[in-house]
Amino acid sequence: MSTTPQQVIDFLKTSAPFDQLKGEMLDELAQKARLIYLAKENQQALLNENTGRLFLIQSGQFSVKDSDGPQRHLSEGDYFGFHALIDGVTYPLEVEIDSPGLVYSFSEAAFKKSLEMPEIANFFQSTKSEALQNQAVQDSNSMWLYKALSEVIERPPVRIDVSLSVQQAAEMMSASNVSSLLITEHDKLTGIVTDRDLRNRVVATGLDVSLPVKSIMTEKPAMIIQNRTMFDAMALMTERNIHHLPVVDRTTRQPVGMVTASDVIRHQKGNVLFVIGELSKAENLYELTRLSWQMPHYFATHAKRPGDFDIAGKVLAQATDIMTRKLISYYQQQNGPAPLDYAWIVYGSQAREDQTMGSDQDNGLLLEREPDEQEAAYFAQMAEYVCNGLGKCGIKLCPGNIMASNADLRLSLDAAINEAKSWVNQPTNKAIMYFNIFLDARAAAGDVDLFRKMQMARVPLLKQPMFLAALARQANDASVPLSMFKKFTYEKGHSVKDAIDLKVRAIAIINNLVRLYALANGLTMPSTLGRLAALPAGAGLSSRDADNLRDIWLFLNRLRWRHQLHNKVTNNLVSVSDLSSIEKHQLKAAFQAIERAQQAAVMKFSGGMS
Repeated sequence: MSTTPQQVIDFLKTSAPFDQLKGEMLDELAQKARLIYLAKENQQALLNENTGRLFLIQSGQFSVKDSDGPQRHLSEGDYFGFHALIDGVTYPLEVEIDSPGLVYSFSEAAFKKSLEMPEIANFFQSTKSEALQNQAVQDSNSMWLYKALSEVIERPPVRIDVSLSVQQAAEMMSASNVSSLLITEHDKLTGIVTDRDLRNRVVATGLDVSLPVKSIMTEKPAMIIQNRTMFDAMALMTERNIHHLPVVDRTTRQPVGMVTASDVIRHQKGNVLFVIGELSKAENLYELTRLSWQMPHYFATHAKRPGDFDIAGKVLAQATDIMTRKLISYYQQQNGPAPLDYAWIVYGSQAREDQTMGSDQDNGLLLEREPDEQEAAYFAQMAEYVCNGLGKCGIKLCPGNIMASNADLRLSLDAAINEAKSWVNQPTNKAIMYFNIFLDARAAAGDVDLFRKMQMARVPLLKQPMFLAALARQANDASVPLSMFKKFTYEKGHSVKDAIDLKVRAIAIINNLVRLYALANGLTMPSTLGRLAALPAGAGLSSRDADNLRDIWLFLNRLRWRHQLHNKVTNNLVSVSDLSSIEKHQLKAAFQAIERAQQAAVMKFSGGMS
């Protein structure tokens, strides 16, 4: 299928990171592009013809395995094929067509030429290296598609008996403000009438409206059962070229609802990546705050399943990253570019990408050198603007003042390295409680290479045995909420008598333990799940134990997200009475496993001295 370069250029201008290309570089990439329609019937032939190229999806849904990582579910704006081009390895390319669509492919030479631009190279390198963690965000791109129709349908079907007249059918549609009407016989679906039928079969022909509605209905219409998904409905509607699809009960085949083209559009607008995409387009603080407050509504509306909760923290962190970068850009539009290189660093839950609805902001600034008075004033004002702006966007100010607006958290590279040395030299319990949050760090904006320099300088410092022993003892100080006889113990001073703070009493302990093993092995990624996945053989934590901690972390995270969304709260105080029987057993087993992991860490890193 051919296309003009201008069509490609127009699409690339809306596709990160190539939207940053200008002039000849953009033209060169566009000239080397092909546009293909990828469907089950032609996929093998077209993929063979496009071997060794970069692919960019314009439309459609595809399940792709293009590296030694897991299969990824991709759609509009996603790339595949770049792992092989960057690694110089011929990975088998496996593509499943979930929904056919248009895909651009670009030559290897043109792609590698574009990598000369640091922003584009960073984009693909970071996407490649974080493939495991990015999987969750890519899954969220289709979260709404895989909901059961029973969760999507918002109103009972509007229907009429087959014995009634065309006039009565039209009156029913008008009164109910619907564009289609289900026709039933003995309560079972027998036909459908749409507003188009009324125009073409009644008005245009002058049909007698006293005739039975059966005379104008479409008999035996396409239908779908209620436990199928929105994706199934979309595929069927596309295949049949219809705009109204009746939903029926799995057993009785009685109508339970209707899916329309308008429903599809409305649910697609609820897609979290749509909201995130809109955040990136915000041109001022007002637009940014208005869009940011849609995030809680999105999760309250769409996050229902455990898998939804697994990705929620990463999605929130991604949104907060975007807000941060937008706020920095607004400040710089008014005050000019930064006078020296900097990195905006995020700590804690944002760094780990496990934010919840109650997370506050934890951030700081890393500067390439000590600023002079004028430069210091620039960064102080920028930090104040960004932190306050995040507060307006719903990311609460940190009560402990762990924010870039605090002068103590605006450090030069040398000062940051010296600070790490002080941690290692005096790792008292009080000191560890303060600096633990800074051990989970990530650059959300600015010069990522500057941040990496700091991380690389800290790696050997934070691996020192005495420091790790102190961290292990501190991690063992916190106890899971189980009595000697393995009964739950509850938080005191709260209105809910059987509440457990899952963050403090369990999730934070796992984060501390995993951080300990990561530091011992020189790992610099902040994500708890990412650290567990990256621990090498011989790390001191077996793959079985690592998998167990991962599963426990996910289970606990799901419980607290469900608690926050169902109860419309931002705390982590989960009531045991709200849990099912099996969940109570699982929670108790999880606490016991965490306790064993604490004991094992103390034995490994501090010789059993707690």
